Amino acid sequence: MPIRKIKILPLIVFFLFGTTNYIASEEYRDLDDIPWEYALTLGDELKYSSNFTHFDYVNPTAPKRGSLTQPAIGSFDTLNPFNLKGVPAMGSYFIYDSLLKNSDDEPFSYYGLLAEAIYHPADFSYVIYKLRDNARWHDGKKITADDVKWSLETLKEYNPNYQYYYSNVSEINIINEKTIEFKFDQSGNRELPLITGQFPILPKHFWSDQTKDFSETILDFPLGSGPYKYAEVQVNKKVVYERVKDYWGEDLPVNKGFNNFDTIVFEYFRDRQVQLEAFKAKEIDIIFENSSKRWATGYDFSARDSGDVKLELFKLKNVQGMQAFVMNLRKPKFQDLAVRKALNLAFDFEWLNSNLFYNQYQRIDSFFDNSELESTSLPDGQEYEILLEISNLIPDVVFNEVYENPIGGSPQNMRRNLREAQTLLMDAGYTIVDGKLIDKNTNKPFVIEFLISQPDMERIITQFQTNLRSIGIEVSIRLVDTAQYQLRMDQFDFDIVVATFPQSLSPGNEQRDYWGSEAADSEGSRNIIGIKDEAIDLLIDGIIFADTRAELISTTKALDRVLKWNYFVVPHYYSEGLRVARWNKFEYSDNLPDYNVNLFTWWSK
Repeated sequence: MPIRKIKILPLIVFFLFGTTNYIASEEYRDLDDIPWEYALTLGDELKYSSNFTHFDYVNPTAPKRGSLTQPAIGSFDTLNPFNLKGVPAMGSYFIYDSLLKNSDDEPFSYYGLLAEAIYHPADFSYVIYKLRDNARWHDGKKITADDVKWSLETLKEYNPNYQYYYSNVSEINIINEKTIEFKFDQSGNRELPLITGQFPILPKHFWSDQTKDFSETILDFPLGSGPYKYAEVQVNKKVVYERVKDYWGEDLPVNKGFNNFDTIVFEYFRDRQVQLEAFKAKEIDIIFENSSKRWATGYDFSARDSGDVKLELFKLKNVQGMQAFVMNLRKPKFQDLAVRKALNLAFDFEWLNSNLFYNQYQRIDSFFDNSELESTSLPDGQEYEILLEISNLIPDVVFNEVYENPIGGSPQNMRRNLREAQTLLMDAGYTIVDGKLIDKNTNKPFVIEFLISQPDMERIITQFQTNLRSIGIEVSIRLVDTAQYQLRMDQFDFDIVVATFPQSLSPGNEQRDYWGSEAADSEGSRNIIGIKDEAIDLLIDGIIFADTRAELISTTKALDRVLKWNYFVVPHYYSEGLRVARWNKFEYSDNLPDYNVNLFTWWSK
């Protein structure tokens, strides 16, 4: 199967550079001759010019004062978020800078942070970054190219997410103390130069200390270079970050109007109901509310009536990634597509939306919902041609039918759906004995355990459980603490979990980690489904190597379509906006960005 036309990206990036001249890696002896650029974009053009002073969505003169206290659920036992040991504290990334920083009012554009200049050739076969002279760690030492090289090599060694995301970085060369080159094992992958600017830069000299082990948990305060540093840590109770008063990057255009709180605090709670009571008692300042019931009924108290508490719905233009019940294909009982489709038929979203969700949600029917990347109607044009190249690897239904989620909401609809589900299960080799679904080959009952770490999902699973039991499937719900949940997720020790797969408008290398065959057996990867599918691997490559935005869109639609028709998940739902409850002690710019609610741009009144 040729991969020539099928090109796919995890984080597609169309880089904007002012030259098309090719500079061979061996020819950058005179760095002054390189046509350096200040930013990279996957869009048609950068919004901000090289002499911009600040992003449009910030207040560059915002006062720097006060504190922001946010909630965290569960527990933590490490301040190192980069390996698979332990549960990291919320905000662990706050203390680090990266080479580039994204803008929130563009779909996928990044501007220089630690890096003052960037260059890549027209074939995207390598990229060179030049560091700023004044970039410093919090201990005053200079940030060097050696730190950058050590960071990526270490992250790839200890974390499979970085390993797969940066799998095409074949060589890292230090040109001098402030200049570094990343070589790639392929050309034509337009996002590779940009994503090498995303990872956090870590201090080599700190972690090289013989008393520290990067592979283990740590509660000593790590060294960083970012706008905040650790001030106080109480394990499982609280993490406090303080603003770095002499932060090296304070006056950069990408930082103007950011980092306005003197302290940022995360208070830990055992569940979201306790968190809500703490909010009412003014122990925390803000909640990003994920429960329709709490949003509709939980904030009806005097402070809201008086205006001291604000409830706001922020509507963004982001892709709505899939949230779903995710089946673990490593378990034999889920390897039959008919079984997975049967489970989808047993889920009654319409009843849930009417009876539990106050009609606040829409059903998700795509892995790239609410965007131009979503597959709709029947495939045509370039998407059809892409699918035709892999037609021997995908079912005919992909070409001939439009995927639709089953519709419930009424007894008649659900009786029809459950009858169809039971027929599929019978065809898959099961039979009903004394009301229980039994595998004819093993004589074992069909049993499913839903693994969760928060009780919020129990009422939703309970309704699903009732429908599944009606077709003979035994269902249990296992509620575990955060640490145990993370361990079982990393080791793929579950039947079904609730998971989300966030997406951007420029998908790319991250798709390998979500759905790629190589990631399926790698502990800690995000391919929690366990997908190993040649057609999907080819489509992922197609995204990564798309030559044009149009080809990227068409290939992503093809991937979406193939994922949907495999019934890997039981799709959930999404809200029309981001629900925020907050005490009325903050202000933010009137010019809100399209793609993020960024608390780092808010300030205290």
